[in-house]
Amino acid sequence: MSEALANGYLESLLQGQSNLPRSPRGWLNTLRADALERANALSVPTTRDEEWRYTDLSPLYQKSFHHAPPAALPARAELTAYAVPEAGCTLTFVDGHFVPELSTACADPALTVMPFSAALAEQDPTLQAHLARHAVLGDDPFVAVNTAWLQDGVLLRVHAGRSAATAVHVLYVSTRAEGASYPRLLVVAEANGECTVVEDFVALQPAAYLTNGVTEVALADGARVRHVRVQRESIAAFHFGTCAVRIGRNARYLSSAVALGARISRFNLNITQADEGAESVLDGLALIRDKQLADTHSMLDHVQPHGRSRQLFKSIVDDTAHAVFNGKIFVRQGAQRTDSAQQSRSLLLSPRARVDTKPQLEIFADDVKCAHGAAVGQLEAEQVFYLKSRGLDEASARNLLTFAFAGEIIRGIALPSLARQLEHIVLQQTQKQTSYRNIQ
Repeated sequence: MSEALANGYLESLLQGQSNLPRSPRGWLNTLRADALERANALSVPTTRDEEWRYTDLSPLYQKSFHHAPPAALPARAELTAYAVPEAGCTLTFVDGHFVPELSTACADPALTVMPFSAALAEQDPTLQAHLARHAVLGDDPFVAVNTAWLQDGVLLRVHAGRSAATAVHVLYVSTRAEGASYPRLLVVAEANGECTVVEDFVALQPAAYLTNGVTEVALADGARVRHVRVQRESIAAFHFGTCAVRIGRNARYLSSAVALGARISRFNLNITQADEGAESVLDGLALIRDKQLADTHSMLDHVQPHGRSRQLFKSIVDDTAHAVFNGKIFVRQGAQRTDSAQQSRSLLLSPRARVDTKPQLEIFADDVKCAHGAAVGQLEAEQVFYLKSRGLDEASARNLLTFAFAGEIIRGIALPSLARQLEHIVLQQTQKQTSYRNIQ
């Protein structure tokens, strides 16, 4: 890869940023300007960087993507397949732009849900208090570029002591080849509030494009947030996502993240368990094939005592696809009685498939219970033989075992309609894999 090509890539992504209309809120203009300055000071990652050593972004750097309005709005019927009936409201973005005509308002009294434009017009103090406070610019060029382009986004606020009766569905639709979009979501759960939010990234065409999203979640004391993230982009697309979460005293964050699409995808999940009794439960699944690369990095930062976390990440990798998982548990000095466990399990369906997994523990407290583990393998011959002895042919036996491997993660999604959609995708993909082998 040409170093000059990589070094100039951020500059190409920022072309046109100066044409963004200025906000009437001076703090937002300052935020964008600071992000632009930071992005210009950074360089894009390469495999020479430790955090990116397994993820070669050369295919991205060989393409040019530009921020642009949607080519044309899709018909509502085109989005029917992605509907989540359990959601009380849906906010739809097309190529990064909020589309009121394809959205439904939230009527749940426990929630305030609005696009950033409405929050800025109403001068909602929540936006200024939390936006870009959790996903900090740091050394991540993709977060910096997203913040420099900050315009459309969603503010979801859960009122104190209230529990939302329905989920909120945020649907990001890509329609434009060679386009770049920068989704942004801010979830703020006030004390003892409870909600479920679904982020859904979908494509209506198979071309290459770039999605660079940032999500921030802040849980006050006693709050509970269920967060489902589904990435089913075009298999030619490039997807970068960052989710930064701050968990307060006795609050609980539950996450299910599923990666199915994109030529190259990277998801950074950064959890700060900032107060006593904070808890997180993190499930993840990557199901990839052909030449896809799916990279998941997680950081669990236990700051205060009596924290608890559980993480299970699974990957199913076929053809010459490549899955990466790097999970770090960090226990700070004084975070006594921390109870944290992490598991990574990978299933290889092809002799050319590849998995790199790196669980890490970094502990500075002496009264803790922490464990991690990783397993990579193929389908067990004994299990296939057992199912064949019960009347299944080999293809059906392998399909069933692969489906069951993924099903543990999908069953944890507390939205039946979405779980059924994902089960159907997994079943379709395993059947295609078997059919391909039979042809060969």
